[in-house]
Amino acid sequence: MSQTGLLAPPEQSQARGEPVNPLQRLKFTPEMFHRLGELGFFDDATRYELIEGDIYPMTPEGPEHAFAGTALQYRFTQPTADWHVRVERPLILGESEVIPDVSIVAGRPLDYRTQHPTSALLVIEVAHTSLPRDRSLKYRVYARAGIPEYWIVNLFEKQLEVYREPQGELYKSVRYYTVGEAVAPLFAPDLQVSLDELFG
Repeated sequence: MSQTGLLAPPEQSQARGEPVNPLQRLKFTPEMFHRLGELGFFDDATRYELIEGDIYPMTPEGPEHAFAGTALQYRFTQPTADWHVRVERPLILGESEVIPDVSIVAGRPLDYRTQHPTSALLVIEVAHTSLPRDRSLKYRVYARAGIPEYWIVNLFEKQLEVYREPQGELYKSVRYYTVGEAVAPLFAPDLQVSLDELFG
């Protein structure tokens, strides 16, 4: 006995005899993403990101994650600079609305009172369980958006991954730093970040 349901068998193309999938994956835009939030579709206890049209829940942070993010915020805070630090605040990059752990953006906070930044001088992700996503999906989003420098604080391997020179969906340069070393961001070459501060 045959059964009927919501998902019917794929139709056959009359021209080539190939299956035609009637289901198409919906890619969300930042506008749709915000509208879903306004309509109460999301759990208030969970934060979400929009990455390449797909919605992902953010991973809860443990003590090491929170410490690394706070230490970086403290290190990069320079009240007289023409840039400022944002911690877990959105960036609009094309069709993605990501929430990096730390981002350094040009200008003053008041410049973004009515809209989120669409670029950054440096984006930093603190990664443990999120490492695969940070090295693939987010890596691709940041490179495509032309973010000049992307750091991954790799808590699992106790190293800092520094990606530079975006080209298409890739970064042409990658270097790894560990305890006992220091690195300075491109936008502030005199501002040294010691890996001992993060992993020591």
